[in-house]
Amino acid sequence: MQTASTNIGERMGRSQELSDSKRGPVIGGHLGNKSIRDISWLLNIPRSTVSGIITKWKQLGTAATQPPSGRPRHMTGRGQRMLKRTVRRSRQLSAEPIAKDLQTWCGLQMSPTTVRRELHGMGFHGRAAASKPSIIKCNAKRRMPWCKARRH
Repeated sequence: MQTASTNIGERMGRSQELSDSKRGPVIGGHLGNKSIRDISWLLNIPRSTVSGIITKWKQLGTAATQPPSGRPRHMTGRGQRMLKRTVRRSRQLSAEPIAKDLQTWCGLQMSPTTVRRELHGMGFHGRAAASKPSIIKCNAKRRMPWCKARRH
């Protein structure tokens, strides 16, 4: 029998997904009326993993890995880096020219809406600057002595 310390040391941390060759013996052990604890001990796999494999097999009829849910991402990591570089180079560009630049440089066909969504996720927001009143000559003359008095 394995000691708890070696067993815990081997099982700690996030591990890779189990291959189909390891899932087969789990199902075989279950069909052979072995308990989850026994299967876990024999194959050196965590009990929660064994339980999950058996539950999935009962629900879906297969223990194979299912494809991930959701739509695949349109932008790759390279495209995101290119987008960020483009925006940092010239902050004044709107989404339409950025989308055209990405199409010519990376070959990514992307709508301006997608560009805006990606930029928003990166922390770039399209906001107008606050309007500041222009300083006229008479106010400039009044402000200069005020500033000089408070300089130090």
